[in-house]
Amino acid sequence: MLTMGTVILLKKETENKMNETTKKIAESFQCKYTVFEKGTAPRLVEQAYMEALDAGKAKGFYPAVLLMDEYVEEWLGEIVKGEYDKDGIIASCNENGRDILKERFKEYTEEYKNEELEKLIGKETEGETLEHFIGYCSFTDGMLEEDTLLLEIPARNPWEIIGYLPMGGWNECPAPEEMISICKYWYDKYGAIPAVFTHDVMEFYAPLGLNGTDSMEAAKEQYAFCADRVEQGTATYTISELAAGLKESKVWYFWWD
Repeated sequence: MLTMGTVILLKKETENKMNETTKKIAESFQCKYTVFEKGTAPRLVEQAYMEALDAGKAKGFYPAVLLMDEYVEEWLGEIVKGEYDKDGIIASCNENGRDILKERFKEYTEEYKNEELEKLIGKETEGETLEHFIGYCSFTDGMLEEDTLLLEIPARNPWEIIGYLPMGGWNECPAPEEMISICKYWYDKYGAIPAVFTHDVMEFYAPLGLNGTDSMEAAKEQYAFCADRVEQGTATYTISELAAGLKESKVWYFWWD
């Protein structure tokens, strides 16, 4: 059984440099974790994630990467205090992830006129392909933006990671109860796993890609999940651009402004 505060260190001296906030939050998960210091090459985190994902199949855990940015203590404060109902969030998972996304897409587009909806959908045939995680990377030098944790979450199913890292419930981000149902739906449909978390970014690892699903159908779901993925994350502000990029992508990136 995994115990609180078991630390796997990237470098031996990291233990002395790890700040109290990082240590407090890491130990609150009561599982093994690896600390990667700010400025580390991102490929080392991704490599460790892939190794942990493979190891977890036999050892009963799913890895998750958490960026320790300046907002993380506020976001995960209730977890640190032990006042968060993790089991309740996990138990709230329903088979309605598809319905949630359909309703969100309807809400975002119901006031659009035909020509406005056509413009949103677009006719783009090229889009950005994502093969590597980028949520923890600095925009200035490409290295880790802040200290980063690789957690070995003792979850039986990948969507249960949301019970440990309750993403959502602010701005246009789905509430954690909706998020966990959507994650289950996407795992069942695509084999996509929630992998990287910051206070406002979430990335999925999708080793099967779209798993045979039409790219426009998948892109509409992702727009419903995170409208900013299209409205601020594409050059043409179109769902078709996102769809074109998804065809070969193994990583799905979402950012809520």
